[in-house]
Amino acid sequence: MNTAENRGKEREAGRQEAKEGQVRRRKFANGVCLSELGMGAMRLPQTEEGFAKPIDRAAAEELIDYCMAHGVNYYDTAYIYHGGQSEAFLGRALKKYPRESYFVADKFNVQAEPDFEKQFENQLSRLQLDSIDFYLLHGMTDKLVSDYLDHGAPEYFLKQKKAGKIRYFGFSFHGSPEALRRILSRYPWDFVQIQLNYYDWFHGTAREQYEILREQNIPIMVMEPAHGGMLADLPGKGRETLLRLHPEASQASWAFRFLRTLPGIAVILSGMSKLEQVKDNIQTFSEPAALTEQELGAVEEVSALLHEMYAVPCTGCRYCCADCPQELDIPFLLAAYNEYRTGGEKDLSSWRLARLAALPEEKQPSACIGCGQCTAHCPQGLDVPAYMKEMAELM
Repeated sequence: MNTAENRGKEREAGRQEAKEGQVRRRKFANGVCLSELGMGAMRLPQTEEGFAKPIDRAAAEELIDYCMAHGVNYYDTAYIYHGGQSEAFLGRALKKYPRESYFVADKFNVQAEPDFEKQFENQLSRLQLDSIDFYLLHGMTDKLVSDYLDHGAPEYFLKQKKAGKIRYFGFSFHGSPEALRRILSRYPWDFVQIQLNYYDWFHGTAREQYEILREQNIPIMVMEPAHGGMLADLPGKGRETLLRLHPEASQASWAFRFLRTLPGIAVILSGMSKLEQVKDNIQTFSEPAALTEQELGAVEEVSALLHEMYAVPCTGCRYCCADCPQELDIPFLLAAYNEYRTGGEKDLSSWRLARLAALPEEKQPSACIGCGQCTAHCPQGLDVPAYMKEMAELM
């Protein structure tokens, strides 16, 4: 890996100057310039807490409007986000803006609806668009390669690209480096979306995936830049490590600056649900990016600390919830498990699990029937039933 200074210089080479308070943009291809910050429409504000509850349209539209006013032009959604509500909301929210002022990314999910033609036409209708700018095969893993690639879906979408209904074609990925190489060899991909953040860089395969894509000169879209919010809400020692260097900087800004130091990244997605998050992120992306060697050492130190502490690397994506026959709030339960494991003395932290006893019995970990539907949908491949069983025994 090059030094932070060299990476910063390479990264700056394709960056466009931005007006004050505006998110910086980078050249993508064919004259297209994308905002370095992309708005992810998976964690929009809702009218109440819980899985796939109604989107709070007024609050969510305020986020979109603020993003548009400050130079964000990349908006990412998917067929399954918010239980199918995300695409329709985004289509309505963006309709008042000139079509050339924004780019929409959407995804085909083979598990939700195997009929790719039906799903694609439904998506165009929901978005109220004639074409989709960036289209992806959604959440490819080692196990799903055949489901996505061997039944005609890529050929159909490449045909749609030729017809002008798709501008750029790629895939999002949650698998092994070996599977990534196999997938890349099959079709002429325009871009790839991977989970990348400083925790996964030092303690996962994210760095290897990044380097594979760089070798093949494929533009990278980043998801989970703060590892599902973990890097935006650090435990005490990790927070103190960063505060010593920059007392005024948010924890999330460190995660974004780490990624903005890396060349080859086109867009960094953030699933923003509050206006203060939007404002903080826009400030980060309107300023110079590169980390110094000292700062890079600090995030590596924090990453090592987190690796020692956290038991379950859940990002809170909620893919596991859709097909849970017990309708458990799995991310909430796993968050309580992590709090228990990181709470120090057991007599001080056991209350974190005990509070789950206040939930209705059918929503507690003991209600898990071990069917494995959650693990099948989990991008991290977590053995959720095993964690539920352990929690039930601890309670």
